[in-house]
Amino acid sequence: MQHSGPVRGAATDSRAAGPSLVERRRESLRLEIAREAVRLFAAQGVSATTGEQIAQEVGVSARTLWRHFPTKESCVRPLLTAGLDIATAQLGHWPPGMTLVDFLTAAFRGGGLPAADPAVLGLVRMTHTEPALRAVWLQAHDDALPVLQTLLARRSGGDPDDLRVKVHAATLNGALRAAAEDFARCCADDPDVPGDELAARLLAAVGAASEGLPY
Repeated sequence: MQHSGPVRGAATDSRAAGPSLVERRRESLRLEIAREAVRLFAAQGVSATTGEQIAQEVGVSARTLWRHFPTKESCVRPLLTAGLDIATAQLGHWPPGMTLVDFLTAAFRGGGLPAADPAVLGLVRMTHTEPALRAVWLQAHDDALPVLQTLLARRSGGDPDDLRVKVHAATLNGALRAAAEDFARCCADDPDVPGDELAARLLAAVGAASEGLPY
């Protein structure tokens, strides 16, 4: 039996329309769990908080929570990956003939970054004192490496598995992480922090990374 063209076109249009309602609800629930986990971790500590307690505060069953996250610490991952997702999405629009620093300067200072989220800042700061949260934070950055390698390889016409591309991706990744940690350390408790402060720190970090190793 032959399928008609319109049926194939409808499927294509559906995929191009973006995440389905089910996927959006799933991501919304994951973010709600993440925010509740951060609140409880900050209020009573990671060790004193259970996955069952997080689930109860969100209003879902423990079984539902464990279906989305393997550990209580990993519940915070959606908040930790949000900034990385924004950065990699920006890089996808990097035009030819423009340096990385110039492109990010235009993107970040042109409203390419959302307002700082106090919950995320507090969480990033907690990753320095809570080893289990630190592991989730570092894993999120490690998982972003293949994406950055692909973007940089496409830019250079090279291979994502080329050592040079890997080093460049790791350098950029490290700069983004260092800037986020520095911003959280300095500004998490400052309600009057300028809106462009995060952009300034990100650009300073990427600028330092672009210098190479001048030692």
